Amino acid sequence: MAEPVIETQSLSKDYWLGSQVVHALRGVSVTVEAGELVAIMGPSGSGKSTFMSILGCLDTSTAGRYLLEGCDVSLLDDDQLAQIRNAKIGFVFQQFNLLPRLSALANVTLPLLYSDHPPREQRRKAAAKLEAVGLGERAAHRPAELSGGQQQRVAIARALVNDPVLFLADEPTGNLDTRTSVEIMAILQALNRAGITIILVTHEEDIARYTRRVLRFRDGELIGDDPVSVPLDAREVLASGGRTLAGR
Repeated sequence: MAEPVIETQSLSKDYWLGSQVVHALRGVSVTVEAGELVAIMGPSGSGKSTFMSILGCLDTSTAGRYLLEGCDVSLLDDDQLAQIRNAKIGFVFQQFNLLPRLSALANVTLPLLYSDHPPREQRRKAAAKLEAVGLGERAAHRPAELSGGQQQRVAIARALVNDPVLFLADEPTGNLDTRTSVEIMAILQALNRAGITIILVTHEEDIARYTRRVLRFRDGELIGDDPVSVPLDAREVLASGGRTLAGR
């Protein structure tokens, strides 16, 4: 059997504020198989962002283990973590983090600049990812010439350009209106159907309804791990003409 994409074993993270210790994560054990679409939810300070940062190799745990495709990430140094981030993980954030002076195509190409791909291949791959998110005709546009939803699509294309095994999205619809949020979820569901493992942080219950599984955090602990009984299909919601957009 294939290794799980993610396996955490009693994962803990402590921060020290002077003489006080903050237990951001308390013994979290989770397994995520290839091809899952998972939402992470919880109030502010629940540990969900800390957990996401560790999954993305942006932070390390204080105790416990994190295995990414069977590799014990907990044992890697900073350079190795950077290599893992670039080769295996795609990130999308609430703030689109696009470079304003670069075109959409150039923004998507950025993760490839330190790869072995020649410039022509870099542009070809970036253009293909823009096509995949429905923005092939906007390749020459700068972020200021794009809507918020289009900028998020560019960010998604950029996250995909290295063909990651894990796609992490931190509040990917947080700055978007209702319909645009559903359009972004339609893209994420299409990527998931194509086999990409996706984990997203959201504070919106209606967005979580588009996923297949919800992890709930509180006070650094995992308090719930439940399947979504009947996930919404964003394509159907959009086709309905907006009558049930995101359940709002």
